[in-house]
Amino acid sequence: MKDEFVTKKTGRSVHNSAFIIPHSALSRASGGAVMLVIGWLIIIGIVFWVYHGWSERQSNPNRVLVSAPTGEVVLQRNRAGQYVADGEINGERVTFLLDTGATQVALSTPLARALRLKPGPSVTLQTAAGPARGYTVRLDSVRLAGIEMRNVGALVSDGMDPGLVLLGMNFLKRLEMVQRGDQLVLRPMPDGSR
Repeated sequence: MKDEFVTKKTGRSVHNSAFIIPHSALSRASGGAVMLVIGWLIIIGIVFWVYHGWSERQSNPNRVLVSAPTGEVVLQRNRAGQYVADGEINGERVTFLLDTGATQVALSTPLARALRLKPGPSVTLQTAAGPARGYTVRLDSVRLAGIEMRNVGALVSDGMDPGLVLLGMNFLKRLEMVQRGDQLVLRPMPDGSR
C-alpha cells in the first residue's frame, strides 16, 4: 500500500513512491558531492599557498641573499619600509630586522634557549615599550650573507618577537651602509670596525 498526499501548490495527489530514490543513485550523488568538496578544498588550499608565499615574500624579500665578491650585500626594503633578511647565529638560521635604534643585537628568550645560549648577567633594558628585564649573551658568530662577525655581544629579553632578531648597532657600525631607493647596500669596513 502506497501512501498518498496532496501537494499544497497544485492540489494533486502524489504517491510517496515518487520520492523513493534508489540506493545506487544516492551513492552516485554523494560521491559527486564528495568530489566537489574535495575539488573546492584543493582550490582553497592552492589559493592559500600562493597568498602565503606572496605574503612571506612581501614581509621578507631577502630570504636568499648573495654577496658580491667584495662582500657587498644588497637588501630590498619590505612593504613596511623595513629591512628584514635571513641570516645565521652560531650556524642556525634566523630572521634579522636591521635596527639602527638598537644598541646591540637582541633576541627573544625562546630563541636564545633554542640556540642553547648561556645566560650572562641580568640587565634592565630600555625598549620602545618601556623597561624590560633581560640578560646578556655572547654569540660565537653572526652572519648576514657573506658578512660574518665573531664574538658578538647580544641581549635577550622576554618581550621580543620570537620570530625576529634585532640586528643592532654593535653589528651594523662595522659596516658601510648606503640606501638607494628601496635598497640598502651593506659593505664591510676596510678594517672591520668603526
